[in-house]
Amino acid sequence: MVKKEAEQLLAWLSQVRQDFHMYPELGMNEYRTMDKITEYLDDLGIPFEKNVANTGVVALIEGNNPNGKTVALRADMDALPIQEANDVPYRSKHEGKMHACGHDAHMTILLGAASILTSSRKQLPGNVKLLFQPAEETVGGAKPMLQAGALKNPDVDAVLGLHVAPELPVGTIGVKYGQMNASSDALYLTVRGEGTHAAYPSGGKDAIVIAAQLISSLQTIVSRNVDARQSAVVTFGTIEGGTQPNIVADKVDLQGTMRTLDPAVREDVLARMKETVEYVTKGLGGRAELEIEPGYTALINNDEMVDLVKNTGVTLLGSDKVTTIPRPSLGVEDFSFFAAEVPGAFYRLGVRNEDRGIVHGGHTPRFNIDERALAIGAAMQVSNVRSFFSIS
Repeated sequence: MVKKEAEQLLAWLSQVRQDFHMYPELGMNEYRTMDKITEYLDDLGIPFEKNVANTGVVALIEGNNPNGKTVALRADMDALPIQEANDVPYRSKHEGKMHACGHDAHMTILLGAASILTSSRKQLPGNVKLLFQPAEETVGGAKPMLQAGALKNPDVDAVLGLHVAPELPVGTIGVKYGQMNASSDALYLTVRGEGTHAAYPSGGKDAIVIAAQLISSLQTIVSRNVDARQSAVVTFGTIEGGTQPNIVADKVDLQGTMRTLDPAVREDVLARMKETVEYVTKGLGGRAELEIEPGYTALINNDEMVDLVKNTGVTLLGSDKVTTIPRPSLGVEDFSFFAAEVPGAFYRLGVRNEDRGIVHGGHTPRFNIDERALAIGAAMQVSNVRSFFSIS
C-alpha cells in the first residue's frame, strides 16, 4: 500500500528534487532551499520552525496522541562547491555549485514521506519530527541543531536517516549494524626550531628535521598503539616551512586529520599524540604546539533500530534487495550527533542504474541518481515510522 502511495507521488517528487538540484546552496547559506521546504510544508499543512541553527527547518506531524512517542526523520540540505558536468535539463544554475552528494534527493524523500504521513496522521499513536539540517558537508549542522533543541518539545525517542548510494542498484538498500562512519579531528601542528646557515646546522635547531621525525613518530601511534582489529588513520595533508634552500628552517606548519571508529580509541590516540609531540620535539631541542579541533563524532547505529530498517526493507522490497554493509567507512557523517543522543539508524538507499549511465560516485561532477529511488526512499521512511509505532 505505502509503496503504491509513494509511486503515485513520483512525478511530484521528481519535480521537487530537480528544483532543489537546479539551485544548490552551500552550507549555512541554504536560504532559498529553506524557503522552498517551508513552502512545501505549508502546502501540506505541517507546522514548522525555520531558521533553526541558521538555515535549518524543524517540522512536526502530530498523531492522535501528542503525548506518545516521537520519532525523527532527518535530511541534510547543503550542496558542494563542484561544477556540474551532467548535460540534463535540471543542471545546476549556480556556477561552481552542485548537489553532488544527493542531499537534493534526501530533502525530497523527506517531503514525500511527510506528505504520506500527514494524510494518515490520525493513525499515528505519537509524533513524527522532520529535521531538515544544514551544513552536513562543512561545519556539521547537526550539532547546532541539537543545541537549538531540535530533539526537544516533544522529546525525540528515536531518529532515522538515509543516504543515497551510487554503489547500490536502485531498488535496494544497505544496512550496517554498529559502527558505520568515523569520527574526525582536525590537526594543526606548529614546530619551532632555531634558524641558522645551512652550512652550520649545529648552530641551530632544524624545524624541518623535527617535523619529519614527528610525522614518522605519529604514524607509529596507529601501527603500534592501536589494536590491529581497530581502525585509526592519522594523515598530514599539508606541510609548509623554510624560507631559503641554504637556511635551516626555524618554523614548520602542518595540517592534518585523524579518523577513528571507536570513541575510546579516539581518546587514546589523541592522548598519545599530545605526548609524542611534546617529547619528540623536546628530545630534538625544539618546541611545538598541537591544536586539535574536534570534528564529527563516530556514527554508531543502534542494533534494534537497524533491525527495524532491515525488516522494513525485506517487507517492502524483498529479502534479496537488502544487503548488509560489510565494513564501516572512515568518512564522516554528522547524523552521528543525533544518533549519539537517541537510538538511531542510518542506512543506504540504492540509486545506481548502469543501463542509464548512472554510475558515478558522490562528490564528482557527474553524480546523478535514478529518480525511482525517491519513491522507494519515501516509502521506506513511512514504513519505518509505522513499524516504530507498530502500525501495519
